[in-house]
Amino acid sequence: MDRLHLGFTGDVMLGRNVDDRQRAERRPPEAVWGSTYDRLRALDGLFVNLECCLSTRGSPWAVTYHPYHFRADPNWALPALTRAGVSWVTLANNHVLDFGADALDDTFDALDDAHIPFCGAGVDEDDAWQPAVVDVGELTVALVGFTDNTPEFAATDDSPGTAYFDVAREDDRSRVERALAAAHESDPDLVVASLHWGPNMVERPPKSFQRFAHWLVESGVDLVHGHSAHVFQGVELYRGVPILYDTGDFVDDYAVDPDLRNDRSFLFEVVVTTAGDVESVRLSPTEIANCSVDPAPAHVAEWSRDRMVDLSAAFGTQFGRDGESLVLDVESGEQRNDGSSATA
Repeated sequence: MDRLHLGFTGDVMLGRNVDDRQRAERRPPEAVWGSTYDRLRALDGLFVNLECCLSTRGSPWAVTYHPYHFRADPNWALPALTRAGVSWVTLANNHVLDFGADALDDTFDALDDAHIPFCGAGVDEDDAWQPAVVDVGELTVALVGFTDNTPEFAATDDSPGTAYFDVAREDDRSRVERALAAAHESDPDLVVASLHWGPNMVERPPKSFQRFAHWLVESGVDLVHGHSAHVFQGVELYRGVPILYDTGDFVDDYAVDPDLRNDRSFLFEVVVTTAGDVESVRLSPTEIANCSVDPAPAHVAEWSRDRMVDLSAAFGTQFGRDGESLVLDVESGEQRNDGSSATA
């Protein structure tokens, strides 16, 4: 049976110093991907959290306190995404409205012009919660994106914004249920839930997140793609479904915490059959430097592997090794962990 290789990353933030450097140094758009570029291009599909707006318009958000504002010039950022083969982006995060509604509207237009599907934000609430359906070869992938960050960015009946949902509200999941039902209407081979959830610089998800991720799996989600913490968190297999609680940062200009090392993460490569069965997840260590991303050098890769193994042990998850990468065999992993473990 044919297999497809789908890449998932954490935050891709192309604004601020990344944007300044690209334009000031006249770097080619693909320079932001460093020496991961060929690896990204070789994937059958690439799915990312776009942690900025694509625009040259707008004013920094000032309605509420918002200390950071990220905006990238689409003249280089859009070619960067297309040349890397980005198949889809989620806009459900706390930075898409950094420069207001005009910049968000430009982001929608830029992605539409580049034929890059997106979800997680829209011109109104209904639009923001619409799933995206992406064909990757013979595989049909339905994606839903939402966030529990920055409620003031939430789309309403008459204003643009994000698909906002309070994950802690276990008594009301109706909005997510409707989004998942809409995703299943296309009879996809794979359903992905992409969540920008939780606070920054937290290494382990709370138990409420684990319960919600389990509920998503029980509701028919085939892969949970988490991000927001800026540091990677552990991976769990629940009923044979990989839960990537947080995929960390992939490329940005952020200050680096010397202990948590938010400049280190992975390219998460999910191997899927054309029937939609997830066979394995490969975690290839990466490191951010000089506003671009590269495969991690040996000592950094070892640190990241050791940390991921430790963080995932709380879920009963065990990895194999292939070169510098960790490999999670989903079929054998399902036998080891039925989802009964709890977070530390």
